[in-house]
Amino acid sequence: MGTEITREEFSERDYARFRERLEQCLSDLRKLLARPGFGAGPVTIGAELEACLIDAAARPLPRNQAVRALLADPRIALELNQFNLELNASPVPLAGRPFTALAGELGQLLARAGAAARAHHGRVALIGILPTLSLAHLDLGMVSDAARYRALDRGLRRLHRGPFLIRVTGEEPLELTTEHVTLEGANTSFQLHLRVAPADFTRIYNAAQLATAPALAVAGNSPTFLGRRLWEETRIALFKQSVEDRDSSGPRRGPARAAFGTGWLRDGALELFTEGVRLHEPVLPYVSDAPPDRENPGLDELRLHQGTVWRWNRAVYDPAVGGHLRIEMRALPAGPTVTDMLANAAFLVGLTLWLAGQDERWTYTLPFERADHGFYRAAQRGLAAELSWPAWTADRVRTVPAADLVPELLPAARQGLLGAGVAAAEADRLLGVIGARVASGQTGAAWQRAALAAAEQGRSRDEALTVMFGRYLSHAAAGQPVHTWT
Repeated sequence: MGTEITREEFSERDYARFRERLEQCLSDLRKLLARPGFGAGPVTIGAELEACLIDAAARPLPRNQAVRALLADPRIALELNQFNLELNASPVPLAGRPFTALAGELGQLLARAGAAARAHHGRVALIGILPTLSLAHLDLGMVSDAARYRALDRGLRRLHRGPFLIRVTGEEPLELTTEHVTLEGANTSFQLHLRVAPADFTRIYNAAQLATAPALAVAGNSPTFLGRRLWEETRIALFKQSVEDRDSSGPRRGPARAAFGTGWLRDGALELFTEGVRLHEPVLPYVSDAPPDRENPGLDELRLHQGTVWRWNRAVYDPAVGGHLRIEMRALPAGPTVTDMLANAAFLVGLTLWLAGQDERWTYTLPFERADHGFYRAAQRGLAAELSWPAWTADRVRTVPAADLVPELLPAARQGLLGAGVAAAEADRLLGVIGARVASGQTGAAWQRAALAAAEQGRSRDEALTVMFGRYLSHAAAGQPVHTWT
């Protein structure tokens, strides 16, 4: 997915060659998956953290290339807009104390990025959407100076054939149009990579799909955009619409490029890769010059294409260490603190692994359409969302407020973590953060809403957003989880 792109414009011949390579990649992947022992190895977890650079006034600081140049660290990459960076934590075994290991590396990366940002009179912020963004921060001139992102913008516009329409409901509904993909860069996430054996992929992927709604409901941290109070996780709606590739001039066919899915998985990872190729036209048709390796194929074109199909839980093929599969869990927001993010991760991963151990018929009890609906309701309403969930003792579905469902699921998440070998003290500490957050009702989004209401007394909305964000940054710097913030 991190293929270096050196071109910005492509011909129809390039698209045709790329499609041919995609078919070859699918054929090679099918053979790989049939190979005895392929993908075997310990379960590992890694993470990508998208961060924002801000200036002394808490406004976006478009200096990501200069900051990255100071760092000279391959674990730190550019993101779409010039005020975004991506910090990549190395994969660690899930058994033991994986979240402590991730916390240590993320803390180190954040400290280094913070020092480099200070050299440019800035700092690093972890939040789903910056409250201080304006449209001026989201024009084409704000795109990172990299061929990949300019080519991505061209590729999506080639398919969409018109302005991107952004429409988000909420307390103060938002509707606007934009000519470019730059609004995608308003979103920052905390993405998990869970290594999965091919034989277990279907069960674990479906379990991750089911677990994502309650995990998202308790993790909300993106309640505003462009000065409007919108969803608890506005990021979900904004991202989906900002990379819309379906032709704006006619009826929309097929799933969105950023979607929850099309149904419960039946036939393993190959089904997802094939679906990505069949349902979505290429937007970055860059053909690799690397010589083919039939023993350990890179599948460069397939990996590049899959990186432009933004499922909220995405299949990943990685040729490293003999080749393996991962599930990339993409729905969780950045922030408010490393502790909060790792608590979210522990809940999502633990619940996923517990669900994967249940009878598959139990998962399939819930119609996929209701799982899809629940995902977006969790993004919209957070802990107040009404979620559909399989009943514990009968072959039926019940509807439960997320604030009641999450505490019910904490013991299951604990069992899932312990079953994978995670230390009990580690699981209890992080799941305890989730339990306390639900009991207080104070997610990152809830805190931002309350702090904004308090700051608006006698101030304009823009002034209040800046005051609220300043308080957010002060609390976040102290490192205590959001449910403890005043």
